[in-house]
Amino acid sequence: MFKTIEDASINFCIHQLRENHLLKDGISDKRTLIAYIDINIEDDTKHRVYIASDESFMQKVSKIFLEEDESDEETLIDMSLETANLIIGSAKVLAEDSDTLSYAISTPHFEKIGVFDFAYDHAKTIVVEDSELTIAIKELNV
Repeated sequence: MFKTIEDASINFCIHQLRENHLLKDGISDKRTLIAYIDINIEDDTKHRVYIASDESFMQKVSKIFLEEDESDEETLIDMSLETANLIIGSAKVLAEDSDTLSYAISTPHFEKIGVFDFAYDHAKTIVVEDSELTIAIKELNV
């Protein structure tokens, strides 16, 4: 399941940002805008998926979607929620189109601006120029 989220995140960078990217293991150590979406998988497990991006990454998103060169913090928070929704929604479609278990997604929530310090089971960071987007997942049923 994490692979579909990883694929959806990469697709977001390719098709929305239209930028080259590098994928690395682990989380970003930068100050990030952190949003999450809870997902319920058809096997009755529940996971929390975090989408954490530095301000530079989210400013790129804001530039594309809103055509704003310098967005304020509130707008960047809104864009982080929208990005989480787009990525996890895309991953849900990818899961339904493959042999992967399908799942239901909740609405996105904004957690905080700061260092990513949450427990997680798997994490990857996508680097686009000097910007970073971390995706992480944690099973909540254990």
